[in-house]
Amino acid sequence: MSFEDYEETHPLDNLILSERMPHIWCPGCGIGIVLNCYLRALMESGIDLNNVVVVSGIGCTGRIANYVALDSFHTTHGRAIPVAMGVKIAKPHLKVVVISGDGDLFAIGGNHFIHAARRNVDLLVICVNNFNYGMTGGQLGPTTPFQSITTTTPYGNIEHPFNLPYLATAAGAVFVARWTIAQPFALIKTIKKAFQKSGFSFIEVIAPCITLYARYNKLGGPSEVLKYLLQNSVIQNGMDPAQVDIDKNKKIIVGEFIDRDRPEFVKELYRIIKEQSGLELKSIVSGG
Repeated sequence: MSFEDYEETHPLDNLILSERMPHIWCPGCGIGIVLNCYLRALMESGIDLNNVVVVSGIGCTGRIANYVALDSFHTTHGRAIPVAMGVKIAKPHLKVVVISGDGDLFAIGGNHFIHAARRNVDLLVICVNNFNYGMTGGQLGPTTPFQSITTTTPYGNIEHPFNLPYLATAAGAVFVARWTIAQPFALIKTIKKAFQKSGFSFIEVIAPCITLYARYNKLGGPSEVLKYLLQNSVIQNGMDPAQVDIDKNKKIIVGEFIDRDRPEFVKELYRIIKEQSGLELKSIVSGG
């Protein structure tokens, strides 16, 4: 085969909408690594891709829904989880995954997150946490570390941020984990494990916003931030989520924190419908 006949391919080509490239993410942004890990976990899990749905909200991470060659939905701001719930309830056999950012999921979308976890709906929620509103100018968000600099906190953030794994655990999630983009193989393994859970699973991924948060807080460029995340992360599997809050002056605790079982909402819903009506789940879904 001559050089002219050679066509370069990538293992994930069939999962990416190449016609929508180049993407909008800034050089050094960690969202691309999260997307790569998610797609590799899908491939390695052997899940039927026809049964996978990706739902994203608004923001930098929300653009993931536009780039994947899977059934996807790019929702309005903060509404990724209720849309995903609707998909899962209507078609329980689908593997529904929400991938969105910290602002979308925990500011305007925070109430939806709490109640979906409380109900234990069978969803996997992956939150890319870059500590600010990256798409709209680098403003303070619900996960911005205390005393950090943003465009709306030029003298340092005086608000205390959410501890996302603790919030997810307290609300009722059955699987809770956190990694940074500096641990991609661990993240892939954890996503694959979350695919096997029945119930509400949550994975937080710490990723840099190079253009805004990292610049304002003098963390350096992409390579420096990646090295910082690797050197300042401590793996503590099984750690009490109440103890994994993020402090800019402390190490970032990562790992798989919670793995438990609770009755799952959709299964319980269809069980009741079947008991009261005598209809099989297939008949309910098809409307027959």
